[in-house]
Amino acid sequence: MTTYQDALSGLADPTRRSIFERLGTGPRAVVELADGLPVSRPAVSQHLRVLKDAGLVIDQRVGNRRIYQLNPDGLGALRAYLDRFWDRALADFKAAAESEQGEGT
Repeated sequence: MTTYQDALSGLADPTRRSIFERLGTGPRAVVELADGLPVSRPAVSQHLRVLKDAGLVIDQRVGNRRIYQLNPDGLGALRAYLDRFWDRALADFKAAAESEQGEGT
């Protein structure tokens, strides 16, 4: 089971974040992910292994290539963690707006 701690740890490195963001547009092979990055294909593969271990990406063998894509389950754990902060921020904003509105009447 993926935890938000695993996800945050996996995204701690800027190169891994770049790879993760590239996968946000759809599934890709290592060669496509490595294109334009300042690291070698083997290094991209290592970063993908960390992202996979963190539960953020999954892969599928297609012929002699591996195609990587974002893992919805891993993203769900991260999103649930972040939503707690968002929900609290919205509640605080609502309370502040209602308080200000009450003072104006």
